[in-house]
Order: sequence, then structure tokens, then C-alpha cells
Amino acid sequence: MQTVWKGAVSFGLVNVPVKMFTATQDNDIPMKMLHKEYNVPIHYTRTCPKCESDVSWDEIVKGYEYEPGHFVTFDKKELNQLASESSREIRILDFVDLEEIDPIYFQKTYYLAPEETGAHAYNLFVQALEETNKIGIANVTIRSKSSLAAIRVADGVLSMVTMYFAEEIRPKEEIPNLPEASKVDKRELDMAVMLIDQLSSAFEPDKYEDEYRERLLEAIEDKVEGKEVKFAPEEKNPNVVSLMDALKASLKQSEGAERRPAKKTSEDNEKKARSGGSSRRPAESKASKPAKTRSKSRSKKTGA
Repeated sequence: MQTVWKGAVSFGLVNVPVKMFTATQDNDIPMKMLHKEYNVPIHYTRTCPKCESDVSWDEIVKGYEYEPGHFVTFDKKELNQLASESSREIRILDFVDLEEIDPIYFQKTYYLAPEETGAHAYNLFVQALEETNKIGIANVTIRSKSSLAAIRVADGVLSMVTMYFAEEIRPKEEIPNLPEASKVDKRELDMAVMLIDQLSSAFEPDKYEDEYRERLLEAIEDKVEGKEVKFAPEEKNPNVVSLMDALKASLKQSEGAERRPAKKTSEDNEKKARSGGSSRRPAESKASKPAKTRSKSRSKKTGA
């Protein structure tokens, strides 16, 4: 992992030197913008509309438009000086219960690891947070952007989740077409609660998959091998004419879904036993890197 930030967590007069690492990764499949006619990547240029010339990065400053067409500007040095006062400190302001924070405030998660000289203070802080079952609410500045942050223990490791300030959360009054609160039909409510109960389970993040990514990887593999990309027809929902019918159909569907996995598992086990226990995910293992290799080797054979 690459260190994205160095500093210290501070609360009271205590300082815990830490390094910051991103805790999540983007698994989106990278796509380039191509010219359709020639299949070559297009270029983005930074052009000044006044002098009609390309602008290099060292000629660029940031500006705030305080009136239409009028800007105050800041260069990189000025912005760094504005952020320098707190840019190396995660300053904890309060300790609160995690349940008190609405998830709408959370942004991006980072891991915090101790500096070589801060292992003892780091372990002490981790154990103190676990003992009190609290999280710290802090101020932090990362890449010239200030934000709130929640400092908590995740699986024995200090983590930091950047948060929005209250003023960055849009009020619900701005949401159009919200219905007024009204009484609902008791039978519909009972069936809705029953459906939620049937679909409830413990949270197991490993069982959720990015279905679009899987389909895209398979389509990439098919195109690399020169196959026609075929799309499976979408499952049609049963025709329902009322909310009650929809609830009944959903309950029936969820009951069937609960019975299906066991049958599928037994079929998979039989197939695995016949094939000697091998199970390979065709799209994931082939489309990312080997696809490139195969296309190169194919071009050599054809003399391309």
C-alpha cells in the first residue's frame, strides 16, 4: 500500500503519529474514449479561449468567481499555506457513539497505521476506544480539503472515515414530490413487514457481487475472442395491478428463492465432483490481463 498522508491523531495533549492508507479500491473496469472511425484514444487539451493556445500545468491557478466573469485567484503555494496550520493533524474534538451518526455523513474510509516511534501510543488508543466503545469526531485536512472525520477501530486497526459537514447535507425540504404522511392499510403493512422479515439476514459483504462488472468482463472476453456479444433477456416481473398483488407476488417469489439455493448448491457440487473439483471464473481470470496477451499472440500469427 502507498502512504497517502502522514501526521498524528491528537486528543487532549496526546499525539499518536500515524500513516494513512486508503481502505477501499475502485474495481471499475477502465475504459478509454476512442475515435469511433479509427479506434484510437482521443486527447484532452487545456486550451485558453482568449489566446487559443495550449496551457501547461505551471501556468494554471485556481480561481473563485465572485461575480460573473470576475475571479480572485490562488496559486498552489497560497492554498498550501492556508491548509498548513492543521494539515498534519487529525484533531479529535469529541467522542461519541457510532449509532448517533447517520450514514449520510460518511464519505471515504482510510486505515491508520503507527509510525515507527508511535506503536505504544497507537495500541493504547486502540484499546481505549474498544474499552469505551466510542469513536472520535475530528477535523482533518487532506489535499487542501478540510472535512470532519470519524476515528474508530475496525478489526483491531484504527480507521478514519471522512465525513460531510452538516451544511453540506441537503435538507429534505428540497426534495420534490414527497408524499404527506398518511395512514396505510393494515393488511398491506402486515404483508410488507412479513416480506422484510423473510428477506432479512445477517450482513455478509462477501456474498454481494458487482453483477454489471461480471457481465462486462464476460463481454470483453467474448469480443477479444471474436464472438458475438449476446445479452440474456431480462426477467419480467409478474403483471400486478395493485400494491397488495405486488406484495403477494413478492412474498411468493422470496419463498421460492429461499428454496432454490440448496438445489443449486447440490447441482454445483455434482458438477464439481465430475470435473475433479476445479472451478474457474472465466471472465475474471481471463479478461483483465491475459486477454491482452492473447490478442498480441494472435496478431503475431496473422502477421498483423
